[in-house]
Amino acid sequence: MTAIKHALQRDIFTPNDERLLSIVNVCKAGKKKRNCFLCATVTTERPVQVNVVKVKKSDKGDFYKRQTAWALRDLAVVDAKDAVKESPEFDLHFDKVYKWVASSTVEKNTFISCIWKLNQRYLRKKIDFINVSSQLLEELPKVAEESVPSGENQSVAGGDEEAVDEYQELNAREEQDIEIMMEGCEYAIANAEAFAEKLSRELQVLDGANIQSIMASEKQVNILMKLLDEALKEVDQIELKLSSYEEMLQSVKEQMDQISESNHLIHLSNTNNVKLLSEIEFLVNHMDLAKGHIKALQEGDLTSSRGIEACTNAADALLQCMNVALRPGHDMLQAVKQQQQRFSDLREQFARRLASHLNSVFVQQGHDQSSTLAQHSAELTLPNHHPFHRDLLRYAKLMEWLKNTDYGKYEGLTKNYMDYLSRLYEREIKDFFEVAKIKMTGTTREGKKFGLHGSSGKLTGSTSSLNKLSVQSSGNRRSQSSSLLDMGNMSASDLDVADRTKFDKIFEQVLSELEPLCLAEQDFISKFFKLQQHQSTSGTTMNEVEEMDGVALSRSHTSGVAQTVSSEKDMIRQMMTKIFRCIEPELNNLIALGDKIDSFNSLYMLVKMSHHVWTAQNVDPASFLSTTLGNVLVTVKRNFDKCISNQMKQMDEVKISKKSKVGILPFVAEFEEFAALAESIFKNAERRGDLDKAYIKLIRAVFDSVEKVANESQKTPRDVVMMENFHHIFATLSRLKISCLEAEKKEAKQKYTDHLQSYVIYSLGQPLEKLNHFFEGVEARVAQGIREEEVSYQLAFNKQELRKVIKEYPGKEVKKGLDNLYKKVDKHLCEEENLLQVVWHSMQDEFIRQYKHFEGLIARCYPGSGITMEFTIQDILDYCSSIAQSH
Repeated sequence: MTAIKHALQRDIFTPNDERLLSIVNVCKAGKKKRNCFLCATVTTERPVQVNVVKVKKSDKGDFYKRQTAWALRDLAVVDAKDAVKESPEFDLHFDKVYKWVASSTVEKNTFISCIWKLNQRYLRKKIDFINVSSQLLEELPKVAEESVPSGENQSVAGGDEEAVDEYQELNAREEQDIEIMMEGCEYAIANAEAFAEKLSRELQVLDGANIQSIMASEKQVNILMKLLDEALKEVDQIELKLSSYEEMLQSVKEQMDQISESNHLIHLSNTNNVKLLSEIEFLVNHMDLAKGHIKALQEGDLTSSRGIEACTNAADALLQCMNVALRPGHDMLQAVKQQQQRFSDLREQFARRLASHLNSVFVQQGHDQSSTLAQHSAELTLPNHHPFHRDLLRYAKLMEWLKNTDYGKYEGLTKNYMDYLSRLYEREIKDFFEVAKIKMTGTTREGKKFGLHGSSGKLTGSTSSLNKLSVQSSGNRRSQSSSLLDMGNMSASDLDVADRTKFDKIFEQVLSELEPLCLAEQDFISKFFKLQQHQSTSGTTMNEVEEMDGVALSRSHTSGVAQTVSSEKDMIRQMMTKIFRCIEPELNNLIALGDKIDSFNSLYMLVKMSHHVWTAQNVDPASFLSTTLGNVLVTVKRNFDKCISNQMKQMDEVKISKKSKVGILPFVAEFEEFAALAESIFKNAERRGDLDKAYIKLIRAVFDSVEKVANESQKTPRDVVMMENFHHIFATLSRLKISCLEAEKKEAKQKYTDHLQSYVIYSLGQPLEKLNHFFEGVEARVAQGIREEEVSYQLAFNKQELRKVIKEYPGKEVKKGLDNLYKKVDKHLCEEENLLQVVWHSMQDEFIRQYKHFEGLIARCYPGSGITMEFTIQDILDYCSSIAQSH
């Protein structure tokens, strides 16, 4: 510790003219152990300043640096924690409490003792030492500085400081004096005893001089004492005068105290008056309603625009007065209570008057709008409610005021509006759909045919007629055999493209009229009743319609009417559901009628409904219109799927006549009609995926049914049925270019080619039957291992037998056989597909191929025999050409 003390003195305190008196190694209590040193120092120059310095070892090296310094006069308390039990902890109270833990109790006690001694000498007991042992607080011996000369005083002071610490470094002046003294005595270093003896003699001389000086100053002291006595007398006289002056001023002080108290009371009164005026001004400015506003609330005209504006301003002013934030204590004032009661009465009176007037407006609107229904009875349009909305929107701000002040009356108005408007819209929408049904079916014979009687618009057809129409609409649109005609006598000519186009336009007109009507009403409800429309991702989406196919749809918006409305968005949907509760049933009835008229109408309805659902969802996926159209779209999708299923069922149940040739099967032609119609309808449609799925189902059913009919056919060969129908399917798919059926198109072409080849080979085996059998036997012998040139030595296949068979087929017989073959093929093939020339050309090629094959076998198996056929390839070409031209 001594080495550290000397190092700190040399490196830190000597450059700052300070002397280090005591040091203690400490760390902060309760924190990570990082040691530092607390040092007690005094300055070497007067006036002396005592400091407590915190020294910390540098992180970058082994040297120390001065971190913090406190003046000893700022130290208020030294707390040693325990005066009995030894503890290394202690606190120093400067501007705040610093808690330290010493490395040992000895260092702590030494440091506190030094602080106490410095306090006794320089601060005169201004520091409180608590929990400190009394042994440490021994007073330093007092020095009678009054009788000691300055030199001795300095000597005592030096001795005192030596008592504080064993070692004290000489200051610069002391070093200079010693150097001068030693220069005067050159032998000081060589002979220390002589030097000390010289210093002792000089000290004795100085002591004698001091004693003589004290004796010489005794006379001067006596003179000084006399002067002090005279000064005391003068002081007594001055005190007497001051006492008289004090008595004179006592009365003045009392008067000034009274004036000061009076001024204080006046100031307090003024302050209170200013505060009272501020409170009164606050109440008057914020709780005073103008007479004009009161009159407007009590008697204002709610029919004119000016009157509505005045009532709106008055209602806003009343609301501001009622909602003013009163300061503490205001509600205890009788005037404030009376004013608040008056405001409540005005609010109740005006709210009642406003609700009554708006109810009257709602009722009047129902009567006025009903008078315009006759104008739209013959037109497929819905009445325009814009004038009514425009008139009511003038009351929008008053409705917001009513919502904020009297929610009960606001709810009552909402309920009344829904009741009146739901009845009005129900009449309008039912009449509108009535006109749409009449335009679809007519009111004469056509309307009765579909069960539409009078003006009720209800579907009242019997079950048998509905089944009949269902069978008819599912595919029997072509002329078929008598067994097919039993299911209905209504062919495709009865429902032409014009009828379907007319239905499409009517259905589009219905949706186009409903959509702006619902959107306008929803926008009005939001503005008039001050309900926010937030975007949401809920509701029925286009993908959900596909997922809900075949599953009962939960009408969540209907059951939600009876539930507590949790948000303004739900309230809008609830109001729209009640007002337009008839839209969904009427749309479903219209869809059922359209499907009953013609099941292919489901294609038009699917495309139109999908487009309108997509448009509504882009505006607001959770809106009433989007949800309702989404629900109806599920029904349309089901009807579309039912149409596809019915066509597949008809294919499975089809029966063919055993007495006539088959030709192009009815369901193949109907698939062509369906595909052509669907491609025209679904061009650029959003629901293309549904059609592609239906295509896949239908084409597979067509393939299976064609193969089934071909297997059951007795009059027409199986290959002909397969060839003609798959050729027709391939031609249809090539013409329509349906991308999702590319694989099926290739398959149809392959089946057509395979069965054409099969039919040609099968048919050509008949005109040269014996020749075919002969060469089949030759090939069989070769297959058994007989060499080709040795076949002629077989008894059944020698040259004579070959010549005999060839003679049976001269050119005339070949031509006759080909002519009979042409006639038979003509009987097998139908005229609709026009494949006769194609088949005949294939047969010509196959016949020539067989001819060349026979010649090759003759050349290899009967070499050098000179045997040839009775006709040539050119003869075959001439025969085929002349036969085709003759027919």
